[in-house]
Amino acid sequence: MNAIERMSQDDWERYRDIRLRGLKDAPDAFWMTYDEEVELAEERWRERLSSAATFVVVQAGDDVGVVTGAPYEGREGCAGLFGMWVASEARGTGASIRLVGEVITWARAEGYLRLILDVADENKAAIKLYERMGFQPTGRTAHMPAPREHIREHERAFEL
Repeated sequence: MNAIERMSQDDWERYRDIRLRGLKDAPDAFWMTYDEEVELAEERWRERLSSAATFVVVQAGDDVGVVTGAPYEGREGCAGLFGMWVASEARGTGASIRLVGEVITWARAEGYLRLILDVADENKAAIKLYERMGFQPTGRTAHMPAPREHIREHERAFEL
C-alpha cells in the first residue's frame, strides 16, 4: 500500500526533486516550466511548503506522487488543488485517488466550502479521475501561459 505524508518546509529538497521530476515527465500539465523552477532558491521551495498543504505518496520507499492544497487566491471560501502529479510506475495503484482525498480532507478541516482545480482539456486520464471523485465543470476556461498557450484548461469544483 502507498503511504501518504504531509511535507514540511524542512522537506524542501525532497519536494523540489519530485516537483522537478513531474515537470520533466508532464511539461504540459503545469503552469510553470522545468526551466523556471529548476533555478528557484531554497527559500522559495521552503516558502511554498510553509504556505500550503503539500502531500507526497511513497511507494516502496520512493516518492511517486505529489499534490498541494492551498487557498485559492481571489475566491472567498475556496481552496485550490494544485500541482498534482503521479509517476508512471504508480499510476493505476490508487495513488492519485489517495492524494486527491488528502487534499479534500485538508480543505474540509480548514473550513473551505469548495475545492477548485484546473485540468487540461486533453488530459483525459486526469479528467476521468476528477469526475470519479465528484469534481464538476464550472464553465470557466483558460489557456496555459507561453510557451504552451495552445493548451486549453477548464476549471472543476468539488463542493465540500
